[in-house]
Amino acid sequence: MKRIPWISLVLLATPLLAQSAIPPGTILPMQLNSSINSRKVKPGRVITARLMQDVPLSPDSTIREGAKMVGHIEEVERSKVSVRFDTLIVSKRRIAVTTNLRALASMMAVDAAQVPVSGPDRGTTENDWITERVGGESINVSLLQAKSKFGMPCRGEVAGNDRPQALWVFSSDACGAYGFSDLTIMHAGRTNPVGRITLSSAHGDVNVRAGSGLLLRVNKTSE
Repeated sequence: MKRIPWISLVLLATPLLAQSAIPPGTILPMQLNSSINSRKVKPGRVITARLMQDVPLSPDSTIREGAKMVGHIEEVERSKVSVRFDTLIVSKRRIAVTTNLRALASMMAVDAAQVPVSGPDRGTTENDWITERVGGESINVSLLQAKSKFGMPCRGEVAGNDRPQALWVFSSDACGAYGFSDLTIMHAGRTNPVGRITLSSAHGDVNVRAGSGLLLRVNKTSE
Protein backbone atom coordinates (compact mmCIF):
# COMPACT_ATOMS: atom_id res chain seq x y z
CA MET A 1 0.00 0.00 0.00
CA LYS A 2 1.40 3.34 -1.03
CA ARG A 3 1.94 5.73 1.87
CA ILE A 4 0.66 9.31 1.56
CA PRO A 5 3.03 12.01 2.82
CA TRP A 6 1.80 13.78 5.94
CA ILE A 7 1.72 17.13 4.16
CA SER A 8 -0.77 15.66 1.66
CA LEU A 9 -2.99 14.54 4.52
CA VAL A 10 -3.10 18.10 5.84
CA LEU A 11 -4.11 19.44 2.44
CA LEU A 12 -6.82 16.80 2.10
CA ALA A 13 -8.22 17.52 5.56
CA THR A 14 -8.44 21.30 5.12
CA PRO A 15 -11.54 21.36 2.88
CA LEU A 16 -13.34 18.97 5.26
CA LEU A 17 -12.70 21.25 8.22
CA ALA A 18 -13.83 24.27 6.21
CA GLN A 19 -17.09 22.55 5.29
CA SER A 20 -17.89 21.61 8.88
CA ALA A 21 -17.20 25.05 10.38
CA ILE A 22 -20.22 27.27 11.06
CA PRO A 23 -19.31 30.98 10.85
CA PRO A 24 -19.64 32.93 14.12
CA GLY A 25 -22.83 34.98 14.12
CA THR A 26 -24.85 32.34 12.26
CA ILE A 27 -28.40 32.07 13.61
CA LEU A 28 -30.00 28.64 14.02
CA PRO A 29 -33.83 28.69 14.31
CA MET A 30 -34.79 25.71 16.48
CA GLN A 31 -37.93 24.14 17.93
CA LEU A 32 -37.65 22.32 21.25
CA ASN A 33 -38.31 18.58 21.26
CA SER A 34 -37.95 18.54 25.04
CA SER A 35 -39.67 20.58 27.73
CA ILE A 36 -37.63 22.57 30.23
CA ASN A 37 -39.48 22.48 33.56
CA SER A 38 -37.67 23.37 36.75
CA ARG A 39 -39.83 20.92 38.73
CA LYS A 40 -38.87 17.95 36.56
CA VAL A 41 -35.43 18.40 35.01
CA LYS A 42 -32.16 17.72 36.79
CA PRO A 43 -28.55 18.70 35.98
CA GLY A 44 -27.23 16.51 33.19
CA ARG A 45 -30.63 16.00 31.55
CA VAL A 46 -30.32 15.99 27.74
CA ILE A 47 -32.40 18.57 25.85
CA THR A 48 -32.87 18.42 22.08
CA ALA A 49 -34.24 20.72 19.39
CA ARG A 50 -34.87 20.55 15.63
CA LEU A 51 -33.66 23.01 12.99
CA MET A 52 -36.80 24.48 11.38
CA GLN A 53 -35.36 26.16 8.26
CA ASP A 54 -32.45 25.66 5.88
CA VAL A 55 -29.50 27.78 7.05
CA PRO A 56 -27.22 29.02 4.23
CA LEU A 57 -23.56 29.28 5.23
CA SER A 58 -22.10 30.16 1.83
CA PRO A 59 -23.12 29.85 -1.85
CA ASP A 60 -22.02 26.19 -1.71
CA SER A 61 -22.91 25.18 1.85
CA THR A 62 -26.24 24.86 3.69
CA ILE A 63 -27.34 23.24 6.93
CA ARG A 64 -30.58 21.52 6.02
CA GLU A 65 -33.83 21.78 7.96
CA GLY A 66 -34.17 18.86 10.36
CA ALA A 67 -30.65 18.97 11.79
CA LYS A 68 -30.62 18.18 15.50
CA MET A 69 -29.27 20.36 18.30
CA VAL A 70 -28.30 18.63 21.54
CA GLY A 71 -27.81 20.35 24.87
CA HIS A 72 -27.97 19.57 28.56
CA ILE A 73 -29.21 21.09 31.78
CA GLU A 74 -26.39 22.55 33.87
CA GLU A 75 -28.16 23.95 36.93
CA VAL A 76 -31.69 23.94 38.34
CA GLU A 77 -33.43 26.04 40.96
CA ARG A 78 -37.17 26.46 41.48
CA SER A 79 -37.28 29.73 39.56
CA LYS A 80 -34.13 29.35 37.44
CA VAL A 81 -32.74 26.85 34.93
CA SER A 82 -29.40 26.96 33.10
CA VAL A 83 -28.92 25.02 29.86
CA ARG A 84 -26.15 24.74 27.29
CA PHE A 85 -26.69 23.79 23.63
CA ASP A 86 -23.34 22.55 22.38
CA THR A 87 -23.68 19.84 19.70
CA LEU A 88 -25.22 20.10 16.24
CA ILE A 89 -25.85 16.80 14.45
CA VAL A 90 -25.90 17.14 10.67
CA SER A 91 -26.26 13.94 8.61
CA LYS A 92 -24.90 11.88 11.55
CA ARG A 93 -21.91 14.21 11.87
CA ARG A 94 -21.51 15.86 15.27
CA ILE A 95 -20.26 19.45 15.29
CA ALA A 96 -19.29 21.01 18.62
CA VAL A 97 -20.66 24.54 18.92
CA THR A 98 -20.91 27.31 21.47
CA THR A 99 -24.23 29.14 21.22
CA ASN A 100 -26.11 31.98 22.83
CA LEU A 101 -29.85 32.65 22.94
CA ARG A 102 -31.16 35.61 20.97
CA ALA A 103 -34.90 34.97 21.34
CA LEU A 104 -37.32 32.49 22.87
CA ALA A 105 -41.00 32.04 21.94
CA SER A 106 -43.66 29.94 23.65
CA MET A 107 -45.39 27.14 21.76
CA MET A 108 -48.51 29.33 21.49
CA ALA A 109 -46.50 32.27 20.11
CA VAL A 110 -44.88 29.97 17.53
CA ASP A 111 -48.28 28.67 16.42
CA ALA A 112 -49.72 32.19 16.16
CA ALA A 113 -46.78 33.36 14.04
CA GLN A 114 -47.62 30.75 11.40
CA VAL A 115 -51.21 31.90 10.83
CA PRO A 116 -51.61 34.25 7.83
CA VAL A 117 -52.66 37.79 8.74
CA SER A 118 -55.67 37.88 6.38
CA GLY A 119 -56.32 34.15 6.02
CA PRO A 120 -54.79 31.84 3.40
CA ASP A 121 -55.58 32.62 -0.22
CA ARG A 122 -56.83 29.70 -2.26
CA GLY A 123 -54.15 28.41 -4.59
CA THR A 124 -51.20 29.91 -2.68
CA THR A 125 -48.55 28.06 -0.68
CA GLU A 126 -47.47 28.78 2.88
CA ASN A 127 -44.38 30.53 1.49
CA ASP A 128 -46.68 33.22 0.05
CA TRP A 129 -48.59 33.88 3.28
CA ILE A 130 -47.94 37.12 5.15
CA THR A 131 -47.72 36.32 8.84
CA GLU A 132 -47.09 38.41 11.93
CA ARG A 133 -43.82 37.06 13.22
CA VAL A 134 -42.67 36.76 16.80
CA GLY A 135 -41.42 40.29 17.42
CA GLY A 136 -44.10 42.07 15.36
CA GLU A 137 -43.04 42.17 11.69
CA SER A 138 -45.66 41.17 9.10
CA ILE A 139 -43.74 39.68 6.18
CA ASN A 140 -43.28 36.54 4.05
CA VAL A 141 -39.53 36.70 3.42
CA SER A 142 -37.56 33.49 4.06
CA LEU A 143 -34.21 35.16 4.88
CA LEU A 144 -33.72 38.40 6.80
CA GLN A 145 -30.86 40.61 7.92
CA ALA A 146 -30.66 40.32 11.71
CA LYS A 147 -31.12 43.72 13.35
CA SER A 148 -30.53 45.17 16.78
CA LYS A 149 -33.34 46.89 18.66
CA PHE A 150 -32.86 50.07 20.68
CA GLY A 151 -32.62 49.30 24.38
CA MET A 152 -32.23 45.55 23.82
CA PRO A 153 -28.98 43.56 24.10
CA CYS A 154 -29.27 41.53 20.86
CA ARG A 155 -26.86 42.47 18.10
CA GLY A 156 -27.27 42.79 14.37
CA GLU A 157 -24.07 41.88 12.57
CA VAL A 158 -21.65 39.70 14.54
CA ALA A 159 -18.01 38.98 13.64
CA GLY A 160 -18.50 40.52 10.20
CA ASN A 161 -21.29 38.03 9.42
CA ASP A 162 -23.79 40.30 7.66
CA ARG A 163 -25.47 37.65 5.49
CA PRO A 164 -29.27 37.32 5.50
CA GLN A 165 -30.23 34.84 8.21
CA ALA A 166 -32.84 32.09 8.57
CA LEU A 167 -35.15 33.34 11.32
CA TRP A 168 -38.14 31.01 10.79
CA VAL A 169 -41.13 32.57 12.66
CA PHE A 170 -39.12 35.39 14.25
CA SER A 171 -38.78 39.05 13.25
CA SER A 172 -35.43 40.46 12.20
CA ASP A 173 -35.08 42.30 15.54
CA ALA A 174 -36.68 39.66 17.81
CA CYS A 175 -34.87 39.70 21.15
CA GLY A 176 -35.84 38.24 24.50
CA ALA A 177 -38.74 36.02 25.60
CA TYR A 178 -42.17 36.11 23.93
CA GLY A 179 -45.47 34.54 24.96
CA PHE A 180 -44.53 33.90 28.59
CA SER A 181 -46.15 35.79 31.44
CA ASP A 182 -43.15 35.95 33.74
CA LEU A 183 -40.16 34.33 32.03
CA THR A 184 -36.99 36.22 31.16
CA ILE A 185 -33.64 35.37 29.62
CA MET A 186 -31.49 36.09 32.66
CA HIS A 187 -28.23 35.22 30.88
CA ALA A 188 -28.07 34.72 27.11
CA GLY A 189 -24.61 33.14 26.95
CA ARG A 190 -22.99 35.98 24.98
CA THR A 191 -20.70 36.87 27.89
CA ASN A 192 -19.04 34.83 30.62
CA PRO A 193 -20.01 32.13 31.25
CA VAL A 194 -20.14 31.98 27.45
CA GLY A 195 -22.62 29.42 26.14
CA ARG A 196 -24.57 29.05 29.38
CA ILE A 197 -28.20 30.14 28.91
CA THR A 198 -30.15 30.91 32.07
CA LEU A 199 -33.94 31.28 32.11
CA SER A 200 -35.62 32.83 35.12
CA SER A 201 -39.22 33.06 36.32
CA ALA A 202 -40.40 35.98 38.39
CA HIS A 203 -43.20 33.96 39.99
CA GLY A 204 -42.78 30.23 40.46
CA ASP A 205 -41.40 27.56 38.18
CA VAL A 206 -39.61 27.85 34.86
CA ASN A 207 -41.77 26.01 32.32
CA VAL A 208 -40.83 26.08 28.63
CA ARG A 209 -42.87 23.48 26.79
CA ALA A 210 -41.77 21.29 23.90
CA GLY A 211 -42.73 23.08 20.68
CA SER A 212 -41.36 26.41 21.85
CA GLY A 213 -39.03 28.25 19.47
CA LEU A 214 -35.43 29.32 19.93
CA LEU A 215 -33.12 31.58 17.99
CA LEU A 216 -29.68 30.28 18.87
CA ARG A 217 -26.64 32.17 17.61
CA VAL A 218 -23.27 30.51 17.08
CA ASN A 219 -20.33 31.92 19.01
CA LYS A 220 -17.78 29.47 17.65
CA THR A 221 -17.43 25.89 16.42
CA SER A 222 -14.82 23.18 16.67
CA GLU A 223 -14.33 19.60 15.52
